[in-house]
Amino acid sequence: MKPTRFETAIALIDKANSADINSYQVADFAYPKELLYSQRMTRKLLQFEPNASKALQIAARAQHICRWKIARNEYPMDRVGYLKWREKLKKMHAELTAEILAQVGFDQQFIARVSFLINKKHIKKNEETQTLEDTICLVFLDYYFEEFATKHEDEKVIDILKKTWVKMSDKGHKAALKLPFSDKSSALVKQAIS
Repeated sequence: MKPTRFETAIALIDKANSADINSYQVADFAYPKELLYSQRMTRKLLQFEPNASKALQIAARAQHICRWKIARNEYPMDRVGYLKWREKLKKMHAELTAEILAQVGFDQQFIARVSFLINKKHIKKNEETQTLEDTICLVFLDYYFEEFATKHEDEKVIDILKKTWVKMSDKGHKAALKLPFSDKSSALVKQAIS
């Protein structure tokens, strides 16, 4: 059976991400970092929102497409530099994804929708954008938070948790509180949200 346009788009996003120069260790296996991240995004999205639209599924999968191509240190290491870097990345992620979608035959309207979501337009106002933001936060909390917390002072960790919490919806909060945190992380989460 011939793969669908959607399946082909996902495969091409994965192919792009499998070229990541950075790797991430899970158990004894090193994965291309952004390929692993994108697959975790899909898994978490479908757990959180099983009826996610195709556009939202593609936006989640392509959230960090080829992220390594624009290094953080190309921008000043302050808040303004960080925000400029993030904006530049979003633009690149949306453009690369749009090229893939056009290549496999999606129409302009669908491509525009995916770009809108990747650019995270209208968080808190647009349901799908909010679902994407919740998924990003849940992936961080589930897969990356424990490691992050061991590398930083509790004060910084609590600050990051507060910022993460603010971005999430009530549904996102409920899902986050069901995650299997260690006792230490659980205590930090409670402090952040109290």
